[in-house]
Amino acid sequence: MSSSHAVPGQSPIAETAPLSLCALEPRVPADRLVAEMVPPPRFDSVRFDTYVPDPDQPSQTEAVKVLGDFAAGLGGAHASGTGKRKWFGRKTAAPSGPRGVYLDGGYGVGKTHLLASLWHATPAAPALKAFGTFVELTNLVGALGFQQTVQTLSGHRLLCIDEFELDDPGDTVLVSSLLSRLVEAGVALAATSNTLPGKLGEGRFAAADFLREIQGLSAHFRPLRIDGEDYRHRGLPDAPPPFSEEQVTRAAYATEGASLDDFPALLDHLARVHPSRYGALTDGLRAVCLTEVQPVADQSTALRLVVLADRLYDREVPVLASGLPFDRLFSEEMLNGGYRKKYFRAISRLTALARDAKTLVAQ
Repeated sequence: MSSSHAVPGQSPIAETAPLSLCALEPRVPADRLVAEMVPPPRFDSVRFDTYVPDPDQPSQTEAVKVLGDFAAGLGGAHASGTGKRKWFGRKTAAPSGPRGVYLDGGYGVGKTHLLASLWHATPAAPALKAFGTFVELTNLVGALGFQQTVQTLSGHRLLCIDEFELDDPGDTVLVSSLLSRLVEAGVALAATSNTLPGKLGEGRFAAADFLREIQGLSAHFRPLRIDGEDYRHRGLPDAPPPFSEEQVTRAAYATEGASLDDFPALLDHLARVHPSRYGALTDGLRAVCLTEVQPVADQSTALRLVVLADRLYDREVPVLASGLPFDRLFSEEMLNGGYRKKYFRAISRLTALARDAKTLVAQ
């Protein structure tokens, strides 16, 4: 569809009208959810040898070595079979102790890069390896049902879970039960988070009431701490200030495959689309252009925005915006609360995407 858009004080822009995310309500079949459990496009080409450890952070170099050994140990028969395998250098037919590795560290130290590298390095067909965020895993259970999810994933060599953060008691029990069943079936686990396994759920609900489940989750993993500063800001300039509404609108019309939405309207629309569909919402997008960015009013809306930010970051979709800068999206109360790690991750990722979008204004 072609359209002519008038910008005050300037001649009309005769370009293809941008998309509107608010007009999209994608439907995602369950089989697509399973098929898409692979590293996202941003991490298609990452490998252990493309990870650049900070020389001042020896834990990063150690993580590469440990994960490389872990991947090599997954090349034998499925753990529930008769073949012997190595787990962190030890041969055993039925390994005891933690059956997985848990990458803990701050924002932007490369945990997802390393997790995706582990997926790529594991000597098994892609159909025998699964990679998804914690949210995507719980959405898969919702789409398939618990028993079908167990059956679907039980034949895998490896399950990688990115952004492992427990937000409510129901998820605690669900994931604990699911991972226990998968470990019994011989599936190796790997996960990333900003929270050590034994601390999952702290600050979000009465963790003491679910101590057994949380301890059960912790027992599945060997923690691997990765120290360092956010590489997205390492040696880079500060995030660009927001552009004017006129600049954002002109860029949206001039960029093929761009979307253009009013930020408050987009937040309202996200409430009507299940988070499991946010990936499909961004299918084919070349850029996201937002006008009137303003503080997010409530926590439910903020958490939906976090999921959208993750999907945009995974797909390397630049975000051009007018209004407030992204580091002012969330209130001080939110940034000091139980979900603070999610909000800081979203700020970090949106800031990186805002840098990527600067060139759109120059077109």
